[in-house]
Amino acid sequence: MQSILILIDNLVTLIVWVLILQVIMSWLIAFNIVNTQNKIVWQFIYALNKLTKPLLSPFQKILPNLGGIDISPVILIIVLHFARNLLFEFLLGSPFR
Repeated sequence: MQSILILIDNLVTLIVWVLILQVIMSWLIAFNIVNTQNKIVWQFIYALNKLTKPLLSPFQKILPNLGGIDISPVILIIVLHFARNLLFEFLLGSPFR
């Protein structure tokens, strides 16, 4: 059972890092630091968007428009950590007993 928990923990960590990388790349594009005309950069951004879009779109539909600020990655990271901690607590028992 611990192997499954370790796998879930690693997957959550990987998803969080991909989300952080996607946010940083979107900032770099917004401030014209990264040129999207470069094919390698465009493919990297395309891959990040393909990985994160299915996870972020439910939150983007629910959250209100904040004038160009997308807080859905932050909400998703909080939800992922909450779900991971809840699963660990459920399967391993509460540490507060």
